[in-house]
Amino acid sequence: MSERENIFARIREGLSVKAPAHHGSGSPTTAEQRRVMPPVGASTDAQFALFAKNASELKATFTLVKDLGELTAELHAWRDAEKWQRVATHKSPLAQAQAAGLGLPTLVTDDGYDKHALEQCDVGISECDALIAQTGTVLITSRSAGGRALSCLPPHHVVIARREQLVADLPAAFALLKQRHGANYPSMISFITGPSRTGDIERILVLGAHGPKKLTIFCL
Repeated sequence: MSERENIFARIREGLSVKAPAHHGSGSPTTAEQRRVMPPVGASTDAQFALFAKNASELKATFTLVKDLGELTAELHAWRDAEKWQRVATHKSPLAQAQAAGLGLPTLVTDDGYDKHALEQCDVGISECDALIAQTGTVLITSRSAGGRALSCLPPHHVVIARREQLVADLPAAFALLKQRHGANYPSMISFITGPSRTGDIERILVLGAHGPKKLTIFCL
């Protein structure tokens, strides 16, 4: 079968699958949304296991750490292995303290900064709004992660989260945003599902195409 025939076969296959029924004139209910989404375990342990599995398949690194001492040791190991020279972070007690502990020149992005200086940082360390078990996704906003560029320009993005920030699925993540921000949404909301990638050229996966080549997630 030629590639053209293969494409048309997949289109015909897709058209043969009926869309899920939605009853009512408004948006689908949360229950209707969840009925067509991948299942998520009911327990916290099952959801952490699912998040870890999804993150690994997406080429991200996910590590549960028991305390701040273990988190510090992990970050120092990454610093030494990758020979970090400069680090970027934001005004968050947890992320900023861990960045300062690395003993490297540090750029804080909350105030005005030179974009070229941020491009020269080896790693960006940020917090997040939530971890989404269903898709292995990190949810950040411009308010929780030091603006728009910290999670995009450095080649390695390190996310520090807490166990209570894990949510089961996408409806829960959107509900969290609505509860937290109401009508005053941040200027940027980003769902980070693995490191930046593309497969446009001959369907060969290339990491770091439009953003960080590495995504490391630590959960306290």
